[in-house]
Amino acid sequence: MNIAFAWPWMFAALPLPLLALLVPAAAAPAPAALHFPFFDALRASMGSSPSRGRVRRLGLATLAWLLLVVAAARPQSVGETVHVPVTGRSIMLAVDLSGSMQTPDMDDGGHAITRLAAVKAVAGDFIRHRVGDRLGLILFGDEAYVQVPLTLDRATVRTLLNEAQIGLAGEQTAIGDAIGLAIKRLRDEPLKNRILILLTDGASNAGNVEPLKAADLAAREGVRIYTIGVGASEAAEDGPFGVPRLVPSDLDEDTLKAIAQRTGGRYFRAADVAGLTQIYRALDEIEPVSKDEQSWRPVEERYAWPLAAALLLSVLIALRVRGWLPPSRFAGVRHA
Repeated sequence: MNIAFAWPWMFAALPLPLLALLVPAAAAPAPAALHFPFFDALRASMGSSPSRGRVRRLGLATLAWLLLVVAAARPQSVGETVHVPVTGRSIMLAVDLSGSMQTPDMDDGGHAITRLAAVKAVAGDFIRHRVGDRLGLILFGDEAYVQVPLTLDRATVRTLLNEAQIGLAGEQTAIGDAIGLAIKRLRDEPLKNRILILLTDGASNAGNVEPLKAADLAAREGVRIYTIGVGASEAAEDGPFGVPRLVPSDLDEDTLKAIAQRTGGRYFRAADVAGLTQIYRALDEIEPVSKDEQSWRPVEERYAWPLAAALLLSVLIALRVRGWLPPSRFAGVRHA
């Protein structure tokens, strides 16, 4: 921590009290509205034989004036330089919570986990290192809800994503409503920074807005949409007499590709955890984290301390000049 002066030119006022020697004494001085004892002490000390008390008063008055000038120069304590990343992109994550997201067909190093668990693990890591970006979270099923508005608090976004549960927003899939809600939240953000990452494992079968119409609106608003289809191409389910069978995924890839194409984004397909991880790495390359930084140094004003000391000395001098403070109590010295 360093001490600096915001107004160092105020030190030019240090010799001003010497002008008091050039001012002639008034014949009948009027009572002063504001009495500062420095000038009285200065005049008194310039007599033919100044006493020890007068010299002491002059010294204290000089110190008081010096402290006043130091306070006027605004001393400040300046801390170490702090580097803050410039706010980058505004990214909304829209995550499907329909019933099919609990299908355990995502391979994670030899064992299967649900689609939602894979999204939480990989998207959580993506959120963690998007330093400087404003992130928000939309959960959708029958309807779409803003779980986290755009914020720089990445920890909160990760926490609420991890707490999301299947069926929280309903059992169906309202892709168009999720896009429309994201557009509303991104509309006030800088034009080049509006991004939506939409993850789903099915086809739109709910909501009030058609996905492609929502994509056209997103294109007009400058929102780039990256769509991610989650889940294996075929899923196992119980057939007649409990015999498992493979059924094709109901993922509507054509619609997801069209949404991405119309908005200047890209479509990705994630059949396992490794594939989903690669997708987020690709997104980091397509929409890189801003490397720009702003630097600043914390500044704290310190003028109050010399100002308070100067006022205290002025009070002591005034009390002594008026005779209200005995010499033995003034400056802590006893006189014979």
